[in-house]
Amino acid sequence: MTTVGILGGGQLARMLALSGAPLGLRFLVMDTVADACAGQFAPMIVGDWRDETALAEFASRVDVATFDFENVPAEAAQWLAERVPVFPSPTALAVAQDRLAEKTLFRDLGIPVPPFAAVDSRASLEAAIARIGTPCILKTRRLGYDGKGQFRLKSPGDLDAAWDALGVQATTVGLILEGFVAFESEVSVVAVRGRDGEFRAWPITQNWHVDGVLSASLAPAPVDAALADAAVAHARALAEALSYVGVFALELFCRGGELLANELAPRVHNSGHWTIEGSETSQFQNHLRAVLGLPLGATRMVGEACMLNWIGEMPDARAVLAEPGGHWHDYGKESRAGRKVGHATLRADTPQELAATLERVGKSLGREVQVQPVIAALR
Repeated sequence: MTTVGILGGGQLARMLALSGAPLGLRFLVMDTVADACAGQFAPMIVGDWRDETALAEFASRVDVATFDFENVPAEAAQWLAERVPVFPSPTALAVAQDRLAEKTLFRDLGIPVPPFAAVDSRASLEAAIARIGTPCILKTRRLGYDGKGQFRLKSPGDLDAAWDALGVQATTVGLILEGFVAFESEVSVVAVRGRDGEFRAWPITQNWHVDGVLSASLAPAPVDAALADAAVAHARALAEALSYVGVFALELFCRGGELLANELAPRVHNSGHWTIEGSETSQFQNHLRAVLGLPLGATRMVGEACMLNWIGEMPDARAVLAEPGGHWHDYGKESRAGRKVGHATLRADTPQELAATLERVGKSLGREVQVQPVIAALR
């Protein structure tokens, strides 16, 4: 029996393990904390990412390794890759971990991006602001996610506050200044590339965020077909350039009929959770198929789908489970402010039916604000 190793033990690893059961797979998870929720479904090794003893034990017990967490140190991934097949590759992981390398790759591939500049000192921040203009966003090059490690500058007068907030990290993880994009919508391409180079993508997803954290995802996104084709073409170009193996997400801004790349997530992605019930093959099973060298599954949709993220605490499940197309996912986590603790996917045959379902669920849960923009997009 094949054992898949997963570096990172959060909800993504948990859902990978659940989706791999029908394939007859075993799993071994490694995480830095003992209460990682994937440990409820798979054996787990607890250790630091740079602990070679823990990594060696992990490598000795798996046939192939992958990630649910992109901030595993690239050097640890490389050490592991010298002992066991690792997908996606440490090279792809390293690019996605560094916003400067990531944006540079986008630009080199002809994928439009907002203006950006590396920042390594207060003087270089001042020069970058003068060139890019305001509003703009100062970000850490590494380790930031879900809105963390960012400071928005509304005017040049915010320079000192931005430097006070993030300047200490200029010489550690590094900083990047990006032009602010007054976007009309945010979309993502969730795609998969196999070991043999086969590439497939799910329908484009539209996303809504609250305080930098994903709140809702709608598929298929109500975007122009030419725009959707361009988004998939950008994702394919990235996958080929990185010789990528597995599932990834490319996040994009839509503005004035054009796309601007935001970031690459080298793993299964929150905006693809709807694929569990809303497509022929989920992102989780296709990721496993890819890293194992198995044929990829179809990415066709089954109706229309909306995923709602539960942040901080789980609401009452009954409003969702009462719906014919309601599906509930509890990650088994303790409640905590800002923490992703679960999600629900609502599926229907038509946009009108999905909008009506969202209206009922939103009203029952007191989440009208969360579902209103999705309903508006459907109508």
